[in-house]
Amino acid sequence: MSNRTLRVNVLLQRELSDILRRNYQTEAVSLTITEVRVAPDLRDARVFVSVVGDDDHAQDRIRWLRRQSADIRRELSRRIVLKFLPKLEYVLDRAAERGTRIVQLLDDLDEPTPGGGA
Repeated sequence: MSNRTLRVNVLLQRELSDILRRNYQTEAVSLTITEVRVAPDLRDARVFVSVVGDDDHAQDRIRWLRRQSADIRRELSRRIVLKFLPKLEYVLDRAAERGTRIVQLLDDLDEPTPGGGA
């Protein structure tokens, strides 16, 4: 991955987070932009979003975000000057959920079994 792609990833993540915080404060309170991955040609980008809450709430927030995508992209185009502003695809990031599950499984391995004598 080139330095330019990395810089665009970080720039998009920072600006998207700021747009959500400023313009959609009450609706986006449970959202966190965890990562942005821009394609090498800078035409498409995947925006990974972490949502606090259960699965139904997470799906609801992703649908809300997709409905607001035109307005968010318009605001993003005012803030960032690129030849082509990437088309944004919002994806639910379940990394934190998987990490919690792995830690729980590891904790379960450490627990002594009843009557095991260990």
